Amino acid sequence: MEDTLLSLAHGFGIAFQPGNLWYAFIGCLVGTLVGVLPGIGPLSGISILLPVTFGLNATQAVIMLAGIYYGSQYGGSTTSILMRIPGEASSVMTCIDGNAMAKRGRAGAALCIAAVGSFTAGTFGILMLTMIAPPLASIALKFGPPEYTALLVMGLIFLAYMSSSSLVRTLLMACLGLMLGMIGIDNMTGHFRYSFDLVELGDGIGIVPVAVGLFGLGEILSTPSHKVRGEVITPKFRELLPTRAEWRAAYWPIARGSVLGFIIGIIPGSAHIISSFLSYALERRISKNPEEFGKGAVAGVAGPESANNSASTGAFVPMLALGIPTGPITAVLIGALMIHGVPAGPQLVTDHRDLFWGFVASMYVGNLMLLALNLPLVGLFVSVLRIPYGYLYPLIIMFCIVGVYEVNHSIVDVWIMLIMGALGYALRKFEFDPAPLVLGLVIAPIFEQSLRQSLIMSNGNYLIFFSRPISAGLMAVCVLLLALSALSFILKRKDWRAKLAAAEAGEP
Repeated sequence: MEDTLLSLAHGFGIAFQPGNLWYAFIGCLVGTLVGVLPGIGPLSGISILLPVTFGLNATQAVIMLAGIYYGSQYGGSTTSILMRIPGEASSVMTCIDGNAMAKRGRAGAALCIAAVGSFTAGTFGILMLTMIAPPLASIALKFGPPEYTALLVMGLIFLAYMSSSSLVRTLLMACLGLMLGMIGIDNMTGHFRYSFDLVELGDGIGIVPVAVGLFGLGEILSTPSHKVRGEVITPKFRELLPTRAEWRAAYWPIARGSVLGFIIGIIPGSAHIISSFLSYALERRISKNPEEFGKGAVAGVAGPESANNSASTGAFVPMLALGIPTGPITAVLIGALMIHGVPAGPQLVTDHRDLFWGFVASMYVGNLMLLALNLPLVGLFVSVLRIPYGYLYPLIIMFCIVGVYEVNHSIVDVWIMLIMGALGYALRKFEFDPAPLVLGLVIAPIFEQSLRQSLIMSNGNYLIFFSRPISAGLMAVCVLLLALSALSFILKRKDWRAKLAAAEAGEP
């Protein structure tokens, strides 16, 4: 514990350097704006701004991009409460009671409770991250190639199992990402693979053009501007303070949401979204007055907003300690670290101590910045909501193209981004989730290397994954998840056939 506190103090020394403070502020400000603007979301914001980090060092880059992620959880509540439009997917549940409070003249109180709940939950999540990540990383250092291979397979299958779309569709997208990750020079033989004689593809397909295309351009193409308009309720600054009764009603939901969100955040999947739904369901279940939910219940704002912020922090635990992305956002952040030559995983904690502890300390600072940003500047963010999307979207597309080109000054990257943008639009139309594709692309080099090293160790015997205790346990979890998914599919199919037979029997 003493070593952790000393390391954290060292991290604050790095976080308080003027350059790092500035990029933490930029990340929090952009994250809040991304959360406020409907239809963009943190994944699109991080993907669009990823090229900007190429002129920064690794610490500044990850501080700014992470600030966008957890800052968007704060900003999403503003649109939900004032317009009943979720600025970010995790703020869907806040729309229900947040906007109901606003219509009763308590918009300021709802915004204040959301901001304080987000700050409390975020701080709790960072404290847990500080205590859990280093010992978890020391355990992970004992992993060999077979354990890493099994861990990555389990992460992909668990993500697919937790996904809102079907497991088969999610795994198909992940496999497509893994296949795209094979393009370029083979690290073990030096041969060019699937590069179509394009020298620019020697290093493989870049994470930046794929992420910007799928989530930046694809999101804009699939979000018509008429869906992001609505009446804006403007609160006065003097109305921001909740009453004592509202504070009392918010206290326990904030505490429960903080703990629930962090636990769910560690699990692969869209944790910040899932946690807000579960928190809302929990608060309604245990409430003495469940009939108030949907009509302006304070717990319906405090619980979900705390849960999604704590979950976004919890997602950094497996990312930093194990190098395992729990979702597309952390996958892009791992990609940003790799671009700067920093490996994600246990080596990050041991070999890049300044970056790890500087990043953790910057999250404490970022939470304070977000609390200061989200209350006094509500009026400014309301003004941003009034920008016509006919002007805003073309500007975002221009930034996407210029940003991707500036990374390598390669027109091939721009074409990749445009193709991925069209693919992202098509995938959304056919109800495929594009996020696992990026996940597969990010982990492809690590997965391929650990798989091939494992097979070299065993002379091509795949039983190596079942002969070592840790990898065998992880593979057993994979088999169990696949079996549960198959059982669920069979039961649904049987239920569908029974309903169809009953309907046919009831026909005259």
